[in-house]
Amino acid sequence: MTDTLHSLASVGTDFVAFDDASEAVARIEALYDESARLLREAFRDGSGDVADRAMYPYLAFFVAKGAPPETRPPFDVVLEPGFYGTTLTRPALFRDYWREQIDILLRHYNRPVYVGRSRRPVPLPYVLEEAVSGLTEADLRQIQERFALPDLHATDDSIANCQYLPTEGQPRPLALFTAERTDYSLARLHHYTGTSPGHFQRFILLTNYQRYVDAFRDFGLAEVAKGGDYSAFVEPGDCVWTAGSGECVVDRPVPSGLPQMPAWHLQRPDGDGITLVNIGVGPANAKTITDHMAVLRPHCWLMVGHCAGLRRTQMLGDYVLAHGYVRQDHVLDDDLPVWVPVPPIAEVQVALQSVAAEVTGLKDAELKTRLRTGTVMTTDNRNWELRLREMFTDINMSRAIAVDMESATIAANGFRFRVPYGTLLCVSDKPLHGELKLRGMANAFYRERISQHLTVGIETMRLLRRQGVARLHSRKLRGFDEPPFR
Repeated sequence: MTDTLHSLASVGTDFVAFDDASEAVARIEALYDESARLLREAFRDGSGDVADRAMYPYLAFFVAKGAPPETRPPFDVVLEPGFYGTTLTRPALFRDYWREQIDILLRHYNRPVYVGRSRRPVPLPYVLEEAVSGLTEADLRQIQERFALPDLHATDDSIANCQYLPTEGQPRPLALFTAERTDYSLARLHHYTGTSPGHFQRFILLTNYQRYVDAFRDFGLAEVAKGGDYSAFVEPGDCVWTAGSGECVVDRPVPSGLPQMPAWHLQRPDGDGITLVNIGVGPANAKTITDHMAVLRPHCWLMVGHCAGLRRTQMLGDYVLAHGYVRQDHVLDDDLPVWVPVPPIAEVQVALQSVAAEVTGLKDAELKTRLRTGTVMTTDNRNWELRLREMFTDINMSRAIAVDMESATIAANGFRFRVPYGTLLCVSDKPLHGELKLRGMANAFYRERISQHLTVGIETMRLLRRQGVARLHSRKLRGFDEPPFR
């Protein structure tokens, strides 16, 4: 017990032991709310320094030698005896996730968790964004003297990137993301998507064409209007449609224009609805948005976009189900080297193929001619066709059947952040065979295929939810030295 108290004292204060997950989460929430209240009041009243009192909550867990060996679940397994901990933030978003993870730990190991105040101050902008809007340099200096501001020295992806090495006397990470890393991404999510992080659902579709958004919006509004599984539909600007309102309800002025990567959310009360994000074109956007969505710990994200078909036998409108990737996107090279394989997630692959067969009505050999499984090459060069002489050997050697600009990035970041992923693309052109993406041809193609393609994505998410989300979080996404939380 003395060692436990000493370890807790090294990371925080006021720790209380809990053997009930709901009670532990309630204390986490109370501590965070207290820190947020202190910051708001101090900023409003111009009162003294609160940086040493407004701290993130801290969750700690200890496993002694001789603890139970690894069991069947792919997460919430403590791989080595010792002291584990993490800072936490935004309980309104994460209380259900924390309750689930803590409860599994308690049941696996029959040992308490400890909740207290960390020694990491909550940065003012993460609680009160308007506090740092429109400030002069002199204003900022005054705020720095009284409040904590974001600290990039304590905000990185060393845990997720497998770069964290255990240090004697220091806690091992309990989760992939610290509170500061989480708050950093939550702020960016709102900026890039135009919707509050609380609207995001745990099944996410990513697309690169506005026409998919139009179809998703029509579908979402119709689903909400008829009632049933979905409780609301949210558009950029936090514009909320419900069956009862019959109109878009906002609690603040809706900004003009769309953000860089706008998001739409078809919400279920349990959070297991579907979010669609239009990431636009290119691997930089794909990395940016998945870097930030990962802190929400989604159950799955899928790319449903367009690609160039590389085989003569493919036709416009055919589907490509990726089971491998050639990563020529380059944006993740420093975080996940290209020599790291990005394996297909079997549960996602099977679901996509079975739903595609059901939606298209195709079976057996006929399905195989219209849905090809193979390797997708992702490039960072939109005009890759102009470098065909240089790329010819790479394409042929890789046995790639399609080229796009986002899929490998999304899959690789899913692998990196332990988020199940998948890719179902639709062939929109065949540049190697003279079928370029021309305006008239594209419009005809879009009219025929968008609704069906989007339906496959939506129904795949529904199927995965019905099958149970626990089976999605595969062991192949986890290394030999992992934080317990998924």
